[in-house]
Amino acid sequence: MKAVREANPGGKVLLASVISTTPYAFALAASLYFWDKRFPVWLTIYLWVSYTFLFVGELEAWWFPYFFGFKPERAARYQAMFDGTYSFLPERHGIIPNTLHVILHVSTVALLAVLAVLTL
Repeated sequence: MKAVREANPGGKVLLASVISTTPYAFALAASLYFWDKRFPVWLTIYLWVSYTFLFVGELEAWWFPYFFGFKPERAARYQAMFDGTYSFLPERHGIIPNTLHVILHVSTVALLAVLAVLTL
């Protein structure tokens, strides 16, 4: 966490965390509210849109640079922030997705798959 704070000084990490968590906290709360009922159309659309944007962001932030290497400044920043974290993937283009990010990204894909089954 120290490396993340050094790369993102001040309250930047807290603010970014609150902003990025809010739409998904709302989705979780709404999903729990309608747990024993059929989800309303607006919630299904909200889930599709929000988690699709999350997945596209994950691709843009991690996987496109990892596979294609067109963000060297991002690679340097990620190395500074996540160098001490565990990862099982090999380094490519200076990027090594750590295990927690891989778990998040796999969970996002799984959620989209479940959402596809529920809405089709």
